[in-house]
Parts: sequence; C-alpha cells; structure tokens
Amino acid sequence: MTAPIENASPSIAVLGLGVMGHAMAVNVVRAGLPTVVWNRSPERTRDLVERGALAAGSAAEAARGADIVVTMLTDVDAVLAVAIIHGMLEAMPPGAIWVQMSTIGLGIDHVAQLVAERRPDVTLLDAPVSGSKGPAEAGTLTIFASGPVETRARVAPFFDAIGARTVWVGTTGAGSRVKLVNNTMLALTAEGVASSVALARRLGITTETLQVALDGSPLMSPWAEAKLRRVSHHDYSAQFALALALKDVRLALDALDPNEYLVLRTLADEWQHAVEGGLGDDDVTVVTRVLNQETINAPA
Repeated sequence: MTAPIENASPSIAVLGLGVMGHAMAVNVVRAGLPTVVWNRSPERTRDLVERGALAAGSAAEAARGADIVVTMLTDVDAVLAVAIIHGMLEAMPPGAIWVQMSTIGLGIDHVAQLVAERRPDVTLLDAPVSGSKGPAEAGTLTIFASGPVETRARVAPFFDAIGARTVWVGTTGAGSRVKLVNNTMLALTAEGVASSVALARRLGITTETLQVALDGSPLMSPWAEAKLRRVSHHDYSAQFALALALKDVRLALDALDPNEYLVLRTLADEWQHAVEGGLGDDDVTVVTRVLNQETINAPA
C-alpha cells in the first residue's frame, strides 16, 4: 500500500453496527468519507447503503481496501473473532490503521500483542469513546485515543466526524484504561441517582419534587440531571443498557484485587440481579425499579 496522499480523505471500514457503531457510521458517511460497513446481521447495513456507504459481505472484504478499520463490538471475544476467525486482520493492507473502539478493558493488551505478532505492518490505535446513543447520533462523542503520535493527522478526519472532543491519553492501551475509570464513575453516578430517587420515594418525596429541589445544584452534573429527568417520566428506554454497563463494571473489577472496591462489587451484584430479572436491555437507570422493590422477573 502506498503512503496516503496528504489531505486525501481516508477510506473507513466500520465493523460492528450496534447502537454505537451504526450511529458512528452514519456520521462518517455524512462527513463525506469513503465508507464500507459490515455487520454480522446484514440488515443493519441497509440504511447506510442508502446513505452512500458500501456494504461488505465479510469483515475481511470490508478491511481489504481500507485506510482505517474501525471495530465497535460487544466485547474482547467478539473483537478477536472478527480479527482472526473472520479474517479482518489478515486482510488489512500494509500501513493501514486499526482503530479499536470497543470497550474491552485490559483485553486491549491481548489485542496489541496479536497485532505485534501477526501484523507488525499495521498500526493499532486504542480509542474507546465516552457517550451513549444520543451523543453518538449527534457526533459529539469524547474519544479517549491512545497510540503512536504519527497517526494523529491520518485519523483526524474520522475522529472529527464522530466526536466533539478527542483526548490523546498516552501509548496504546491507555485509552481503554481511561475508559474503565470513566465508566466506573458513570456506574457510581447512576447508582447515586437511583438510590437518591428510591430514598426520596420511601420518605414520601416525589421524583418531580426532587428534580425541582436539586435543579442547579453543584451536586448534579448535566448527565445526572438528564437521568433524573428520565426517571421522573418513568422512561427507561436504553441510552446505555444496564447489561452493557454491568459488563463494563465487571471489566473494571477484573483489573482489581478481589478484596478491593467492595462498594463497586456490591453494585455489580445488585445490577446482576436486575439483569437476571429481565431488565438488562433497559437503561442503566432502571436499577431505580429494583431499589424501589418493584416486581421484576425471577431468574430462570
């Protein structure tokens, strides 16, 4: 592969079209970047093709001609399966960049080792994002990017298309570590909102009254205010599904000593109960129902 022409638009392959990956692909197409998409369920590609993307029949086909290959998948097992079993890594052109954006915790170290051993002519960037469905659709994600400095100009058009802010946090692997910290804070904030609402209801205070009382409080971030507003309307439609949030909490706990962070471990157990009760596809704020002892399905 010849060196990319300066100022030329890089070709982008987006692999994984879940809620986040699909929204990102829409913004890449909208930015006018040549885009190829692939998903295990092909129906997820149809509207993107109508917008101007090309749909590949396999992950390998999608990666074969791309300057930048993006993976936005559920977990590290899915990432490795797409890279190895589906042939993505082998198909990538020499000099291409793999931007790994899935939340996989310290699994990024395994991915980095894989690239070093099998495709040292490919550059790996570790760049998970902060933001849920809304920011993904609006193209206002925050990107925790990590990897070689010399790649920054090449990936800038792609990052600019999907995000409002790119923070370069260090060498490859640092991005996933920052994401673990970010999502731990998110989990504890979500639990704080849910616990506060549950306590208020036990004390005879409505969620609407609580919302008015806390409006403008320095304790309430815009994210927490938005979550409280949704809870007050009993809107638990997924912005960030509880099952995925729990997965990220487990990733953080996997990096810790089993005797540490007992509050976070208790939170994980509570959320596991909610997921087993059938609430995993609802928004993370649905834990409010559990704390209010609302009926949920018993584990199978």
